[in-house]
Amino acid sequence: MGRNQRPVEFALDLHSGVPVYRQVIDQVRAGMASGSLTAGDQLPTVRQLAVDLAINPNTVMRAYRELELTGLLETHQGTGTFISNKKLDRKSAERDRQLSQIAGDSAARAGAAGFTLEDLIERLRELLPASAQRR
Repeated sequence: MGRNQRPVEFALDLHSGVPVYRQVIDQVRAGMASGSLTAGDQLPTVRQLAVDLAINPNTVMRAYRELELTGLLETHQGTGTFISNKKLDRKSAERDRQLSQIAGDSAARAGAAGFTLEDLIERLRELLPASAQRR
């Protein structure tokens, strides 16, 4: 593997409503955005990740294929799947989709725990720096 033996730990939330292949894609993209995955890092094989996550290998293959089509992964026959040198493209539509997903997940989790949307919004506002709260 690249510089790390295990650059990212994949984990699934089967209750989130997000398709499993999409969760794999989002975790690779998040790893790239955070810097925990960099160009040249090797991802687990399709078979290994499927075993680790207890999912169908076709699901992993679908995620890897989609990431490869966007240029974020490169597969080298016989050696594995690697993070490419391409910079993470943060197009506004993708960013909007991700933010909507995060907001929806947060609202659903808060509601399931007995909080209102207003409670959640108030708590999020508390996270803003003091200068932004005065606006």
